[in-house]
Amino acid sequence: MSYYRHHLFFCVNQRDDGRACCAQHGVKLMRDHMKARVKTLGLNGPDGVRVNTAGCLDRCDKGPVLVVYPEAVWYTFVDLEDLDEILQRHLIEGKVVELLRID
Repeated sequence: MSYYRHHLFFCVNQRDDGRACCAQHGVKLMRDHMKARVKTLGLNGPDGVRVNTAGCLDRCDKGPVLVVYPEAVWYTFVDLEDLDEILQRHLIEGKVVELLRID
């Protein structure tokens, strides 16, 4: 049994050479939104959800990205509504959000 039921990693990588990166999409604000929502809903802590920052996840062409473990489901997202859908459907209901999933 894992310490957390779900562990989310948000790529916040910033590239200074102009190449595509997740930081260009305001991902830090979106990560903070997810962390706050998880906490507000009481989903954080042991046997709950942990939201973390990650360096480059090497999926820049799909960015911004986050990955949910232990399922290893990769998502892209555009706005806070997408994150709220991932939270509700995947983390609460246990259903992958296929529309936002990336391979």
